[in-house]
Amino acid sequence: MIIREQNIGEQDKLVSVLTKSHGVVKAFVRGAKNIKSGKGAATALLSYSLLTFHEGRDSYSISDARALRIFPKLRGDVRKMCLAQYFCELALTVCPREKSADKYLSLILNSLYLIDEGIRREELVKPCLEMRLAAMAGYLPDLIMCRECGVYTAPLMFFYPRTGTLKCGSCGAKTDGAVPLTEAALTALRHTVYADDGKLFSFSLSDEGLRLLNRASEAYLRCRFEKEFKTLNFYKAITEP
Repeated sequence: MIIREQNIGEQDKLVSVLTKSHGVVKAFVRGAKNIKSGKGAATALLSYSLLTFHEGRDSYSISDARALRIFPKLRGDVRKMCLAQYFCELALTVCPREKSADKYLSLILNSLYLIDEGIRREELVKPCLEMRLAAMAGYLPDLIMCRECGVYTAPLMFFYPRTGTLKCGSCGAKTDGAVPLTEAALTALRHTVYADDGKLFSFSLSDEGLRLLNRASEAYLRCRFEKEFKTLNFYKAITEP
């Protein structure tokens, strides 16, 4: 899947590709912007394609490309397209290089498919992808119990993004960026990292619960990867009052 593209001169471009076998790979596409080229659509951002790579002395190039899926509904919706671009930025940040990334690719493709077809709400898909990517990359939070008293759940629990831990309402406080969670929101947060892959998106949550879940997942990724995601900021700017 093409997760970034950059124009090079008048006819060529450089793309970042999330592949099954080698993770994120950068490659040149010669003549991609030529209207006679068959590689243009297949190497456009968000295209899921069958690509033939040629390994040169210092870089890769794509000699042949055939699009398998281009997510047309998603491309026609500004809001969804912005969210998809955020997914791409996450992939560039989190996914491995020169290593197998089959599960990463599958997760991102499934997430795009769900929002493209409107099968799941964007506000549900997004935190699932965020938390599962972080867990896959080795940043699994400890959501089992309150780190002070060991209680599993309470009407109010605090999630601490900097440490990836929980405290109950009695032991914790809204400090150090803590995100307050209802029981339903906490159950959903646990689901995003502990559920089987096939059931990751299979839950429902109220609007308020989704708001808290997204707040927790966004804060966790900011802390773990120590960056502000520009595409996320833009997505929020066009979706939030």
